[in-house]
Amino acid sequence: MFLGGFTLLNLLGGLCMPGFDANHWWIDLRMLPIWLAQALLLTAALAWLVFAVRPHMRRWRVIVTASLTLVMVLAASCNAVAVIRLRDQNLIQSSAVSISALLALCLLAMVIILLLPWTRQAPVRPGWLLFSLLCCAIGFPLAQIHTFGWTDYSRQADIIVVPGAKVYIDGSLSSAASDRVRTACELYHAGLAPRILFSGGPGDGPYSEPSAMRRRAMRLGVPPIAIYLDEEGVDTRATVRNSLPHLQQLDVRRVLVVSHFFHLPRLKMTYRRAGWEVSTVPVRDQQLAVSVPFLVTREVAALWAYYLRPLWERG
Repeated sequence: MFLGGFTLLNLLGGLCMPGFDANHWWIDLRMLPIWLAQALLLTAALAWLVFAVRPHMRRWRVIVTASLTLVMVLAASCNAVAVIRLRDQNLIQSSAVSISALLALCLLAMVIILLLPWTRQAPVRPGWLLFSLLCCAIGFPLAQIHTFGWTDYSRQADIIVVPGAKVYIDGSLSSAASDRVRTACELYHAGLAPRILFSGGPGDGPYSEPSAMRRRAMRLGVPPIAIYLDEEGVDTRATVRNSLPHLQQLDVRRVLVVSHFFHLPRLKMTYRRAGWEVSTVPVRDQQLAVSVPFLVTREVAALWAYYLRPLWERG
């Protein structure tokens, strides 16, 4: 029910709002013509929703639903193989299992459940159904954060964008801000981009987040001429919105975005909806180990809020 509902919501939302469709979060069907990919996703979503609500199925429904699911297993497996090839070619760096591999296993388990008669005869229990949906709503973004967030897409770019983090009253950087500045400077010195854009809002004292981050970057050897500031990047949406004029003015085509692993899926989604494909880089040697569980939990809620926001804004 979760996968069918999520897929259907993306398809319907994509018809009303360009950029809303986030089915690429779980499967990549770009190898197919767009009309065929959309038709396949729609048919599979409806079949899964019907199976979730009415598991008592005739033989023809079992065959159709299982066949559609097997097609999705094949597509997810191809996606997982593509990720492995990218790793082998050193185009990405990640030690995490790809979400495509995890979903291929889940879909294969669904096929097995479909083919077992006793599972189709079990009654639908609303309590377990709601509990399972809640687990999926939590587990899906967690899987995204763990798999995509930890994947390093470092490559040649025109600029590095760094969202802000807390700056203390004396102008010193918090661990989060320090992590992001250090990683961005490492990418700059490695020759991956000639410019850095620091975004953020006010600090606790006279220094704003971007100005304090610029001071640290200059101490790390980045010349002032290579640094740009956005003083109004108070949240992720503002950072993306405010960075776009800089990217257009500088005639930028390729962008690296540096942040903590749990923040990167939301950044990627927000840039994609703004019409930009960016490459993400998780910070290296992060110093937030103690607070990571809380930050990841908060990010799960934030990711869903950012994903659904266009619906209620349009309403």
